[in-house]
Amino acid sequence: MIKIAVDAMGGDLAPGEIIKGAVDAAGAIEDLTIFLVGKREKITEKLEPLQNYPKDRVIIVDAREVIAADEQAGMAVKKKKDSSLHVAMNLVKEQHAEAVVSSGNTGAFMAGALLIIGRIKGISRPALAPLIPTFNGDRFMLLDVGANVDARPEHLLHYGIMGSIYVQKLLGKNLPGVGLLNIGTEEGKGNLLTREAFPLLKDSGLHFIGNIEARDLMDGAADVVVCDGFTGNIVLKTLEGVAGGIFSSLKKELNKNIKSKLGALMLMSGLKDMKKSLDYTEYGGAPLLGVKGICIKSHGSSNARTIKNAIVNQAYPLSREKVNDIIRGEL
Repeated sequence: MIKIAVDAMGGDLAPGEIIKGAVDAAGAIEDLTIFLVGKREKITEKLEPLQNYPKDRVIIVDAREVIAADEQAGMAVKKKKDSSLHVAMNLVKEQHAEAVVSSGNTGAFMAGALLIIGRIKGISRPALAPLIPTFNGDRFMLLDVGANVDARPEHLLHYGIMGSIYVQKLLGKNLPGVGLLNIGTEEGKGNLLTREAFPLLKDSGLHFIGNIEARDLMDGAADVVVCDGFTGNIVLKTLEGVAGGIFSSLKKELNKNIKSKLGALMLMSGLKDMKKSLDYTEYGGAPLLGVKGICIKSHGSSNARTIKNAIVNQAYPLSREKVNDIIRGEL
């Protein structure tokens, strides 16, 4: 039985949507137990209207405090030991659960993972690593996207190792191509960090395919793309903004007149498929790689579908495959 702790109070739509998504996940997987962590009375209130879920595998764990989105991360984690996030992570630390899922305060999530659960031996810098959809319907893992804004060459090597293992286990790719995000494809390109990281990755035993330029990311140039957190965060937010802007502009153009609207009706099926293929909610969140437990950070505005997918598509399979044990072995 895989056990997953869910921070029921974290996120813009908590606790209702978080609870619904977690319950849906428990209903979809028979060997899954969910710990809903948060204020017992609020969780009970949201559970009561829900029907046909496995009540024996959805367990409430009471936690009386909540870490708000605007609180100072490290201080909040240290002071609010009865917060839903702290208690959920403590369940992983004490091995009552294999994974934790939260859509709450990102800084607190990362601070809690480090302070409460702790790093895997040999990993000095964890990485936040979302799966990004490509134009050809595939996915690639980008890391780091903000767990650490600075990095050393050996950190990028560790990111490559961890990302490669995750993609193997999560996407079923036997030999993931690992690329180094850079301003050119030639080996000597880039700043001091990328120039020093290149030979480490090249001699690592990974399937290193060299430098990758940002313009080639969405074409699926690599299965795993490594960079420092400052660069990765800019790339991620740029992609989010561009994708949102394209669909917004397209919608505006297709609603200009009757002719455009008729054309939009004909294109609707294809547009829906395209939007779905670029939808971040399909995988539900980003794993924080390098910590002892499986930690999945969902978007702050996550709805029930996003939370369900974070559990079903990430937390559950990564726990079942014992990915952290594999990372320890590789290091």
